[in-house]
Amino acid sequence: MSEPGIRSISGKVAVVTGAGSGMGRAIAALFASEGARVAATDRDASGLEGDATWELDVSDAMSVTRVVDDIVARLGPIDILVNNAGVSIPSPIGADDYWRAWETTIAVNLTGYVRMIRACEPHLAREPGGRIVNIASTEGLGATPYISPYTVSKHGVVGLTRSLACELGPLGTTVNCICPGPIRTGMTELIPDDAKERFARRRVPLRRYGLPEEVAHMVLNLALPASSYVNGAIVAVDGGLTAKLG
Repeated sequence: MSEPGIRSISGKVAVVTGAGSGMGRAIAALFASEGARVAATDRDASGLEGDATWELDVSDAMSVTRVVDDIVARLGPIDILVNNAGVSIPSPIGADDYWRAWETTIAVNLTGYVRMIRACEPHLAREPGGRIVNIASTEGLGATPYISPYTVSKHGVVGLTRSLACELGPLGTTVNCICPGPIRTGMTELIPDDAKERFARRRVPLRRYGLPEEVAHMVLNLALPASSYVNGAIVAVDGGLTAKLG
């Protein structure tokens, strides 16, 4: 295909949630460098960068509606939605605080994604070419003990992606999902470096943690006009972790 702009998101309006740090910040920065009009949102606005930023708690229905309406009024109709906002609250099934961990995690990591899609979908579907990229995790493809709320939420994101790829595909909107493996973000910064190194050497064929920018580039690829036939894909960005048996 040789149409002009097939490898460009220049001029597109892109919403990135959880853009205050880690992968979200890297995605927002990359999209901006590629000429997109980026609406960067985060529950903690202090980490946001760029000219168009919004404080947003994706678990709050009224906040989602208000912010999306404001983004459209300021930047124009939305072309790309990157659902990235997330939390991880470790909690064994029998812990006293399990239900708090469950409710908070599902509200942000899964229900929040649905809220954003519902708010943005009329704009994405106004013409063929809308893009939704959901950030899940390799926890959506497997499981780790003591974080079942997180694991369940990420399995839910994978299922949501597949279902909406079928539902929104006829409208010309693609819905895809990225499952990052061990990435150097705020969620992993408390893990000691020596523990990171041991894990990576044992479990990851590339023998290292990934960088947020490496995830961001895959998100960009799925958002490009050239990726118009990629729909319902679940892409692991994990250095080969999920390909390795043991």
